[in-house]
Amino acid sequence: MSSAPDLSIVIPAYNEARRLPRTLERVGNWAGAQRESSSLETEIIVVDDGSKDSTAEVVAAWTDRLPNLRLVSNEGNRGKGYSVRHGMLESRGKIALFTDADLSAPIEEAGKLLAAVETADVAIGSRALDRRLIEIHQSGSRELAGRIFNGFVRLMTGVPFLDTQCGFKAFRMSRARILFEQQRIEDFGFDPELLYLARRHGLKAVEIPVRWAHDPGSKIHMLRDSLRMFWDLVKVRANALLGRYPRRGKP
Repeated sequence: MSSAPDLSIVIPAYNEARRLPRTLERVGNWAGAQRESSSLETEIIVVDDGSKDSTAEVVAAWTDRLPNLRLVSNEGNRGKGYSVRHGMLESRGKIALFTDADLSAPIEEAGKLLAAVETADVAIGSRALDRRLIEIHQSGSRELAGRIFNGFVRLMTGVPFLDTQCGFKAFRMSRARILFEQQRIEDFGFDPELLYLARRHGLKAVEIPVRWAHDPGSKIHMLRDSLRMFWDLVKVRANALLGRYPRRGKP
């Protein structure tokens, strides 16, 4: 792909050799259909987060079938937030979208986010706006924990959204690249930081209901990672107070 693509799809991956073939096939088929129907040129970036399985080899094997696919590798296991930041800063698309490797939000829902960023800078997939779209629910305890965490997000960052943690978000990169340049959270708590930064920099962000299905192979440990994400919220507040998120054009 010689010229800059219209869209970059970033997929953070840690030990995803088993799920990646199905994911790459679905994403590749979707991208091909978009090229045929609307001339949308797409690149696919898989970010290998220091996997101990054959994730990198799987991606390499698929590059013949998907010439718009490329692999970006972290130096060791750095976390989902770091992987998303790495992939988004490596992206060349006018719009960049990141999605989980399990495609809990189907890639076919991407059209909703792309339509939204025609007039917004950031579009985030949401499970909370229309729960009828949830095809497979998490356990009751996980859903309750998610709602409690969202309450803390709203209280501590001022971000108004009902679901900050859905791993399906799109950004108009001419305006939003600064979010990833300033992002400091490297683990699962990075989403509220990005949305806080969008608000701080005056970017228009919208929440879009999407279909979603819980994958029982999720790598999130409810208690351990909930505590880490709460601590990440504290760090976002501290970073803001310490001036680590300067506004555009200011030191």
